[in-house]
Amino acid sequence: MPTRPYELMYLAQPSADEQRLGAINERIQNTITSLGGSVEKVVPPVRRRLAYELGRHREGQYGVVEFQLPPDQSRELDRTIRLTEDLLRYLVVKRDE
Repeated sequence: MPTRPYELMYLAQPSADEQRLGAINERIQNTITSLGGSVEKVVPPVRRRLAYELGRHREGQYGVVEFQLPPDQSRELDRTIRLTEDLLRYLVVKRDE
């Protein structure tokens, strides 16, 4: 099955420690591989100040994952990410090939 390149950028709560951030990253990567995709690049989360307050948070931890995934599996990935409690926001975009 052909795959498409995607990029996921997520914003985790500032209170998330290394262990919780590792668990989030691992869950996302495991989901991608179980759906028939492959992870190409993982940028570890970095703490940054937000431009505006998001759910009473002025800071957040940004992480980026670049991956390949069959197009028909993107909804399932979206559902799994949405159910991850420690994430404030996320965005999945299709990269140029």
